[in-house]
Amino acid sequence: QVQLVESGGGLVQAGTSLRLSCAASGRFSSYSLGWFRQAPGKEREFVACISRSGGYITYAASVRGRFTISRDNAKNTVYLQMNSLKPEDTAVYYCAADSSGPTTLLRGYDYWGQGTQVTVSS
Repeated sequence: QVQLVESGGGLVQAGTSLRLSCAASGRFSSYSLGWFRQAPGKEREFVACISRSGGYITYAASVRGRFTISRDNAKNTVYLQMNSLKPEDTAVYYCAADSSGPTTLLRGYDYWGQGTQVTVSS
């Protein structure tokens, strides 16, 4: 099993940056990791994912070029660097762990954190 705890959310102005962190317990390096988000009244959606080694990364089209996912297996932590934030990035952001290959699909993930709120004002 793995437990995930997100941090780093907050209220920021459009055009600024935030870095989210997700600290994990358990066999962190055995899992692919993903970031998802859920805005009020909307379904949870894929943001980014990274393979166990970090050699494979993919992003949603809406964040590509602005967000960067990374992981530090020595620190059992996955990060989401978010630059040039927009009001439409406002959501609760979740990290998730997948015991198999990295995937953009929610159902592929076995473990989820509790989420951290990101609010971007215009």
